[in-house]
Formats: sequence, structure tokens, C-alpha cells
Amino acid sequence: MMIDFELSPRIKGTKNMIHMFAENALRPIARQYDENEHEKPTELLAMVQKVMGGGVAGAFGTESKEKKDKKEEGEPAKKKPRETNLAGAVTIEEIFWGDAGIALSFPGPGLGGAAVQASGTPEQKEKFLARFSGEKPVWGAMAITEPEAGSDTANIKTTAVLDGDEWVLNGEKIFVTSGKSALEDSEGFVVVWATVDRKAGRAGIKPFVVEHGTPGMEITKVEDKLGIRCSDTVSISFMDCRIPKENILGSPEVVDKTKTEGFKKVMATFDATRPLVAAMAIGVGTAALDFLKETLAEEGVELRYGINPCRMTALERDIMQMEADLKAARLLTWRAVWMLDNGLRNDLQASMAKAKAGLAVTRITQKAVELMGPLGYSRELLLEKWMRDSKINDIFEGTGQIQLLVTARRILGFSREQLK
Repeated sequence: MMIDFELSPRIKGTKNMIHMFAENALRPIARQYDENEHEKPTELLAMVQKVMGGGVAGAFGTESKEKKDKKEEGEPAKKKPRETNLAGAVTIEEIFWGDAGIALSFPGPGLGGAAVQASGTPEQKEKFLARFSGEKPVWGAMAITEPEAGSDTANIKTTAVLDGDEWVLNGEKIFVTSGKSALEDSEGFVVVWATVDRKAGRAGIKPFVVEHGTPGMEITKVEDKLGIRCSDTVSISFMDCRIPKENILGSPEVVDKTKTEGFKKVMATFDATRPLVAAMAIGVGTAALDFLKETLAEEGVELRYGINPCRMTALERDIMQMEADLKAARLLTWRAVWMLDNGLRNDLQASMAKAKAGLAVTRITQKAVELMGPLGYSRELLLEKWMRDSKINDIFEGTGQIQLLVTARRILGFSREQLK
């Protein structure tokens, strides 16, 4: 049986449509919202919500009003091929080809919504995710990282104590993507990871949904960043922050301190989102490589494919290595999302995709700037911006080093305790 790497006609059509949108709506304003950090293209975001609201929410298990109305009318459901996550990855790649910062500021459930989908009850999903199908832009966020707990989530210090019918949260979270958008700019929420029992280690860590406007929760800092400057990243403090008892995702019980099923279930969120981060990186890398090759072609520089490597110029070798790395990252990403679409365990493939894409695109954008010389380093072109935007993909949702560690554990069959 032959392996088919072709996208379906439906995904190809979507890819072309999104590419046109990215080229005409995002590229022209990319520099403006990079130079003016913390400003958002409000009209564009409102349009995105209006056009994609149901689709964005649908990716996390909610339904648009149109779909619900059709069900009520008794219209039979159409069976679709299993390619939701693959289509999502291709769409993300094209949007990020347009601009990473603006794309990251798009409304939607985000990681917070993914956590609700992964471990929430049907009632919680309806309550928290249905809001993303409305007319107004709404954001979801997730708060994991702390001043003393980055990649080592077992070191989380934020506490959650049950007091009657409420959980009381105390602690501090940093580097929360879209935190301001979710909590101040919309009726969104943030999923906060906190421990109900510090002695239990990872088994005591639980996720809690904290909605906008909750007393005791305060945004204490909005970060100034190297790249993705249109997207907000914040620090949040929780001081006797009270939320309803039912806002915990999963069971509050710590039955066995050696078991971490609840923790692992929410961590499985990343098996779905890490390939999408890889797709973000691929979009930025494609933008840089496309621009470099187009510029060389305009200058009459021909790339000679198929010749003996010993006869290639240094420029040809560099560009072909960049192309190979980008294609490898793309195929790893498509495999990870295809497995997710078909109900297969993909934690290894998700980590491989993110590790490869984050590192490859960092190198690709840096090399593109290098090959363009002083012009590549200037603000006259978007190339230097793409270099700055690319690095975050090697950092957030698990650093490249962590992804390599996860990959090694899975391939070698080692536990976390055996390989740290």
C-alpha cells in the first residue's frame, strides 16, 4: 500500500482561502501591531469572531447556533471524514504565515478551553465553552507557570482549599497567554492549576476554572516581549480568590499519592495542542523561506536541484537544508494530528513535532536574516520580525528540551523517575 501525503480537496480549499485572508488582512497590518505592542486590531478580531466563532468553538466540542438549529429541525447529521485536527493544523499554518502576533490574539477557547474539553463534565463544557459561539469576541486562557515552577509542574505552589461550597485560591501565575483578553477584555475564563495537597505532589494538582470578574484575582503585569507583540501575556495573582465548588475540572479527591490520573488527563490536553504550536512555527518558517526564495529569484539567483551536493554553492546547500527541515517538521506535525483524528495515542508524536518545528524554524528564520544581510536585519522588511516571532514556539507549551526529554522517555521506555 502506498503512503498518500495529499490533502483532501476540502482541506486544500480551506488552505487556499485562509492563505488569501492571511495575505490580504494580516500581512498589511503586521508591522503596525508589532510596533504598537498591547494594541489589538479590534475590528478584525470582531470580524474573525463573527465568521469563525462557531468553527473555533466547534474544535473544542461546542456547537454553533446554526448547527443546533439544524438539529432541532431534525436535519440529519452529515458524516465527515476524520480530519478535524489536520484541517486545524493546516489552517493555523496559513494564518501564522500571515502574522503570528495577530493570529495569537484571535478570540477562541485557547488552552483553557482545551483543558475543559479534556476533563470537564458535559455540564461544564456547556457552561464554559458555549460562550465562544456568541457574537462578541471571547478568550480562554490557562495559567500553569509560576515564579518557581516552569517546566517542572510538580513544583506548583498555588493552593486551592475547599471552604464550604467554594474553593479558595492563593498564589501567583506568570506568562499567561491571552490572560488580559480573557479576564479584562471579554467574558472569558482562565484555567488555573493549583494543588489541593502539597504533600501529594503531582497527584494533588488540579485544574480550576476562574471566570472573569472573580474577586481576589488581579492582573499584576502585562509583559513587554521580544516577539508576538500583538498577543498579551500577563501575570495574575490570586488572594483568597473564591470560586464555586463545581468549577474544579475532574475529581477533587487525592485517592492515592502514587497515582496521577487526573493530572495526566489534563496533561493530555497538550497532545492535541502541541502539534498546533508546531503548525504555528511552520507557518512563520514558511513565510521566511518563501520571502527569501522569492527575493533570490527576483535577483536572478537560480537554485539547482538534483545536482551533486559537491557542486552546490553554500547558498544552495543552506536553502535546501532549510527546506528539508521545514518539510520534516510539517510531516511530523501532520502525522501527530492525523493520529489524534483517528483516536490513536500521539504523545510521542506530538512532542517530536513540537521539538522539531520549534528548533527548525528558529534556525530557518535566523539563517534567512543572515543570508539577506543588513537588509534582513532592518525593519524595512518583516524578516527580522519573523525571526523574533519564531522563538516562542520553542518555549511555550513545553520547551524544546522538555519535548526531547518526553521523546527519549517514550522511545527508551523510561519513567519520569528514571530519566530526568
